[in-house]
Amino acid sequence: MLVNHLSKGFKLPHQRYSTLKERALHPFSRSGSETLNALHDVTFGVESGEFFGIVGRNGSGKSTLLKCLAGIYGVDRGSIEIHGRVSPFIELGVGFNPDLTARDNVVINAIMLGLTRREARRRFDEIIAFAELEDFVDLKLKNYSSGMAVRLGFSVAIQVDAELVLIDEVLAVGDAAFQRKCFDEFERMRAKGRTILFVTHDMAAVERFCDRAMLLERGRILEIGPPDEIALRYNEVNFRRAISEGSLPAGLLGGEARVRSVWCENDRGERIVIQQRADRCTVVLEIVVSKALENPVFAVVFRNDVRHTIFVATSLLSGHTGRFEPGEQVTVRFSFENRLAPRRYTLTPTIGIWDPEYRQLDQREDLAALIVEAPMQSGGVVDLPTEVQVTRA
Repeated sequence: MLVNHLSKGFKLPHQRYSTLKERALHPFSRSGSETLNALHDVTFGVESGEFFGIVGRNGSGKSTLLKCLAGIYGVDRGSIEIHGRVSPFIELGVGFNPDLTARDNVVINAIMLGLTRREARRRFDEIIAFAELEDFVDLKLKNYSSGMAVRLGFSVAIQVDAELVLIDEVLAVGDAAFQRKCFDEFERMRAKGRTILFVTHDMAAVERFCDRAMLLERGRILEIGPPDEIALRYNEVNFRRAISEGSLPAGLLGGEARVRSVWCENDRGERIVIQQRADRCTVVLEIVVSKALENPVFAVVFRNDVRHTIFVATSLLSGHTGRFEPGEQVTVRFSFENRLAPRRYTLTPTIGIWDPEYRQLDQREDLAALIVEAPMQSGGVVDLPTEVQVTRA
């Protein structure tokens, strides 16, 4: 696949009249417009069989690019060369008719993606089984939850034998079990040599799956390279943008230290994004020090899918951390027996210092993620080891 000098813009009217009454009340008014350049001179290539990540802040042009590749949007300038069939999973609910049942939507969408009617019906049971919607096949989609709809859409997209698969934020919706299914499916598609373009905000997933990645900012390519380098660059862009927009807490503008990266490891020192409950987990925090610091506080906050703080790994409970000089690169490891309940957690690393009140030096929201799995769960936010004793009167 080759994208050459691609540009795409949208006209935004300054004022829009949607009813006859509004037009009658303002017969002589003229509405001007301006052009939003969603993509500007984008050029890149993806090799056959490559897992290619596309990352960037909200509004950077990621989804617009995928829609151009899928043929949903026309392009203003440039060209796109794709050899083979394309299977897009781009946006929650796109291509589905909410007034039809899942049964009808699966067949219609599979045919739209290139399967014959016979193939669509033959693969129907497998699609429904992957989405775990056997009990809801005759329910209209307007009565589906967002998680159910995204499972159905992804299941259809992966059943099409396409050479190029476009995936946009499939991990943003759905529970931990479905996200694990997605990870397993990514591994299967890689093994089959399928070409995949993967848009996500999850840098841990980019580093795990992608062969290369591309960073977009305001419709332009900032950098293309190895996934770990792009993940670091993405975090730096987010941090600088947060400063310019004034969205960082007071105290983060001093630049004494900054977080470079955070990830989880298993007991063999391998990076992980999925772990079984009760296994040993190590959270690794990489930091760069710019000014001399005395006993900074390092921490990583674990939040669940509804943004509740479940666990904080912190150096505050372990005493002094020591003195750090400008230019030092520091690695902090927090190890613990993982008793978190099965679900997906996001990791937010922070650096702070007492001088004399606590002041935050850096904070990176949801910089990484961890999916915890277990065969059973108690229903609580953690599953602590418990001794049970039952006696009879």
